[in-house]
Amino acid sequence: MDPKTKQKALRLLTNGMYVLTSRSGENFGAATVTWVSQASFKPPLLMAALRKDGSVFQCLAESGSAVLHVLAADQQAIAQKFFAPTKHADNALNGESYTLNKDSSPILSNLPAYVECKLLEVNDRLGDHAVVILEVTGATVVRDVEPLTVTDSPWQYGG
Repeated sequence: MDPKTKQKALRLLTNGMYVLTSRSGENFGAATVTWVSQASFKPPLLMAALRKDGSVFQCLAESGSAVLHVLAADQQAIAQKFFAPTKHADNALNGESYTLNKDSSPILSNLPAYVECKLLEVNDRLGDHAVVILEVTGATVVRDVEPLTVTDSPWQYGG
């Protein structure tokens, strides 16, 4: 297989851009993620691929809960903040304010929609990312927006 052709073909797969947050005790995790998909109607399930060495994966694996936030098409600056390691200061994650849900997972205040999730399964044996199965336990749409996608951003993640 030609590596450049493989990379080009895999980058044609469409992906949204999201921020996933989680908390375990005093540790917070937050990251921009792109490999997310709905996996079931009943029950409502999502699947996501997360960096194994990331703080959000560690917090999710320990706490069993997370919040997946939708980024609006004009929120590239917020997406970029969560490419960096998670910093918690002054009731903000990477400079973005938050509140805590009933499971103590952070809900970012400036994002237009989010789903609250419970971790059901982790597969971290097969590749360089862990694949997690999340059950949607709550959903909120603060405002209607066009979502940010990888294609509409200056970044690429795939291939």
